[in-house]
Amino acid sequence: MNWWIAVLLLALVLSPLSWLVPSRRERGRMDVRLQARRMGLAMQLAREEWPYWLAQHAPSPCPQYHRPRRRGSHLDCWCYWQVEPGNWQNQWREPCADAVLAAQLATLPGDVFKVQASAQMVALYWGERAQPDSLQKIADFLKARA
Repeated sequence: MNWWIAVLLLALVLSPLSWLVPSRRERGRMDVRLQARRMGLAMQLAREEWPYWLAQHAPSPCPQYHRPRRRGSHLDCWCYWQVEPGNWQNQWREPCADAVLAAQLATLPGDVFKVQASAQMVALYWGERAQPDSLQKIADFLKARA
């Protein structure tokens, strides 16, 4: 009987340690983020105010992958949201008018919520549902637009 009580007490003491072990989903996200870093992308969790008209529910904070833009070049600034997979619109809910940019946006995975370019960087907000080639598509897009 004392043996069972000792085992039960040991289990009670060690059970909170299981909360420290990352889940399979968290390990997958960590692997994606490490691979992105190896590809030269930076990542941070960013709080974002999402438009009410988005069909997909975007997380907050959302993983933001970004890459700096080249200095000295006068590049335009823009911002597009993916309303539904393959449908990219700006803040006035107008489709992308730039044919080259629209073709590049079409290559992105369906769980990318927002893409924006400022004078300093190109940023992409991604849900990180890891399909085998999603990260490579994202890296190619950011490299082409930076």
